[in-house]
Amino acid sequence: MLLLLPPSETKRAGGTGAPLDIDALALPQLAPERRAAVDALVALSADPDAAARVLKLSARQLGEVAVNSALMTSPTMPAVDRYTGVLFDALDAAALDAGARGWLGEHVLIQSAPFGPVAALDPIPAYRLAAGTALPGIAPLRRHWAAASSAALMGTGAPFVLDLRSEAYVALAPVPAAMPSAFVRVVSAGADGTVRALNHFNKHAKGEFTRSLARSTATVSSRDDLLAWAASHGWVLRETAGSSELELVV
Repeated sequence: MLLLLPPSETKRAGGTGAPLDIDALALPQLAPERRAAVDALVALSADPDAAARVLKLSARQLGEVAVNSALMTSPTMPAVDRYTGVLFDALDAAALDAGARGWLGEHVLIQSAPFGPVAALDPIPAYRLAAGTALPGIAPLRRHWAAASSAALMGTGAPFVLDLRSEAYVALAPVPAAMPSAFVRVVSAGADGTVRALNHFNKHAKGEFTRSLARSTATVSSRDDLLAWAASHGWVLRETAGSSELELVV
């Protein structure tokens, strides 16, 4: 199984790893797209005023321009440790044992805007770039990433893809129709059965769900495997009529 996560706008600074090595990232066939995106972001950072405008930075966020400028020279850390925010705080990868972290490295891809899908343990630097940003010098990120990333996902040969990304990041790497997959929506169910989509708790639940999978070092090769695993680990995961989506009820 491949499990796809969104990134987070907030990230830890610093790191102890060597600078970014694009060729060492997962899905190495995406190296040309990665170089183009990184080069465009670094070039934009040479003009702080333009960078602030394109990245929609507030006065308090102007330091992010220097972060992007140092993209190829700054220290790295595993992607799953780089990102913070509700989902990644709930996942709490740093507190997992070696077996669970190994599971994350093998099964989880995080959809980043400048690097495309990266493995959970791929070392990446801090950066500032959102999925909807139009970088000068390359096509809009959706067009820049979509076809190449979909082909890269297909090339993994994964028997099943579990998609926990937000729609904005799904658009950067659509799961090919030929790959068995499920997109997960987090909902709450009222006493009368009424279903309501969640926002903050959506991210929290996705983080906890991923953590539970990693801690159990789950072996999941199909939708049925996932539903059976969820039922045996205290999760309410159910199919939706007339849709390939799954609902995670919290």
